[in-house]
Amino acid sequence: MNLPNKLTIARVVAVPVFVICYMLGWYLAAFILFILASLTDMLDGKIARKYNLVTNFGKIMDPLADKVLVYSAFCLLIEDGLMPAWMLIVILAREFTVAGMRTVAAAEGIVVAAAMSGKIKTVLQMIAVPFMLFIPVVAGTMFEQVIYYGAYIFLWASLIMTVYSGFEYISKNRSVFSM
Repeated sequence: MNLPNKLTIARVVAVPVFVICYMLGWYLAAFILFILASLTDMLDGKIARKYNLVTNFGKIMDPLADKVLVYSAFCLLIEDGLMPAWMLIVILAREFTVAGMRTVAAAEGIVVAAAMSGKIKTVLQMIAVPFMLFIPVVAGTMFEQVIYYGAYIFLWASLIMTVYSGFEYISKNRSVFSM
């Protein structure tokens, strides 16, 4: 197994550790673990492309690992009242729609490539989550409001990009719906 795939697996393995840390109230540890896991996403992609180590496993597992990491964080944030549940519902609706389209297209031998808007959505989510995770770390300090508003700016930006990228996937791949 190559290094990029090992980094992807490390990200998946980090998720339960991240969740446990957060649930135990070890917010700083959860924050740091999320940051490190997010950085493996950037690193595995760069290594895979630079050294021509792109694999089918990586193509499937890398985006899945991202989603498991980010959406587990969203669930924790919802449970703590830091994020409204309806936002996750909108995000998941987009993900299931795009995944469904890709599945139907793949059955017909068509590859629905990732668009830049989807990548921007992921980056915005991976910025929003650490901000959100940092709110309990700075609770009661003079930084709480700044972190809180920064978190919500990125959270809303990621939601807007989620909706936009969903519509972009649908409009660019309308033919998949007629199969």
